Amino acid sequence: MGRRSVAPQIVVSGMSWTIGDLNDENDVRSVFDSICAHYGFQGFAVVSLPSRSVPSLRKVLLMTNWSMEIVKQYDDMALLKTSPVFEQLRISTVPFTIDNTSPLAFARMAARAGAKGLFARSGFGRMVFIPVHDADGRRSAVAFGGDRPELSRQELNAVTFVAGHAFNRLSEIWSASRRAPGSLSRREIECLRLAAGGKTTVEMARLLSLSEYTVNHYLDRATRKLDSVNRVQTIAKALRAGLIA
Repeated sequence: MGRRSVAPQIVVSGMSWTIGDLNDENDVRSVFDSICAHYGFQGFAVVSLPSRSVPSLRKVLLMTNWSMEIVKQYDDMALLKTSPVFEQLRISTVPFTIDNTSPLAFARMAARAGAKGLFARSGFGRMVFIPVHDADGRRSAVAFGGDRPELSRQELNAVTFVAGHAFNRLSEIWSASRRAPGSLSRREIECLRLAAGGKTTVEMARLLSLSEYTVNHYLDRATRKLDSVNRVQTIAKALRAGLIA
């Protein structure tokens, strides 16, 4: 008698998820949020590994709960092209930690003196970077940051395991979305519905308990999926298609 396969589970902070039960981006986000809560991290980010010609962090952020101010300051100082963290991610498959409270770490991370302390001031005294890749081999990374002691080996192994499985599921969700480009996720529809009602990005972020960056990300994704030139046209197309009321 053949053994019945069991869907893999991930466990964080006393809660468990069956991978197949993570149905959309918001479900995966809850996993990353739970990792932050359980291990004392201030925030997380999922980033793609850009070519060296990509000018800004905003273009490679796939999912995050960071404030837009952190991203803006990082890009204003044009740090991406010379980032040693991204250089390390390009050549490494092993998770690594950056201590942002160390003057030496600042010297290595900051392309300009003005960047010194950016992450530490934002509550990211120590950051953990976990290299990941999707089924097509595209490389990305999941980062967690907070003012906490360095993860033990056991903690790092657990975070790497959970983050890797969550990212794999996220990749599957995105892949299915690309195969059906006209479909919108629940979050994209929520953002479009609020935008159609005249809400600003700030108001939408507050109502949905998301960052402004994430709201803009969902709206931009909806615009691309509906092959629109701007958000006004996106809202109009969504209304005509009955996607929002």
